[in-house]
Amino acid sequence: MRRLASVQLGSPQHRNGEQAPTAAGEPGHREEAQTSRLWHVTLSVAGAEVPLADVRRSLEQLAHDHPFLLTSRYANDHAEIRYWEEARDLHDAAAVALRLWGEHRATAKLPPWEIVGLEVIGRETYHQRVAEGYGPPPAVPVGVHPF
Repeated sequence: MRRLASVQLGSPQHRNGEQAPTAAGEPGHREEAQTSRLWHVTLSVAGAEVPLADVRRSLEQLAHDHPFLLTSRYANDHAEIRYWEEARDLHDAAAVALRLWGEHRATAKLPPWEIVGLEVIGRETYHQRVAEGYGPPPAVPVGVHPF
């Protein structure tokens, strides 16, 4: 699984204009543990119609470039990407997910669609939902499939 570089959303150095204490009280040091957790991400995108073959080819290229993608479902005007992200917290996992489509639009030749939905849930919540019949079943078969 790939490692995520932490995204500094609302970092302690900038909250309320104060500096966070450092090692031995010096400004700028963060003592929080940088442990990673697994987050289940569902990213939904939509836009103008594109030929199905082009959408499939783009999603297959994205999956090839980033093998962490579990499954993608698509139609000619929308798609859903599901995968596991390793991140320090929900904020980091969501930040990566929100950049995924735009950052890979050119390299994977993704359609110029916008993100219309994002769900990021912890591993325990994901498994609890599946066990209770409320969540989507595990991504089987893995890969790129039409809706």
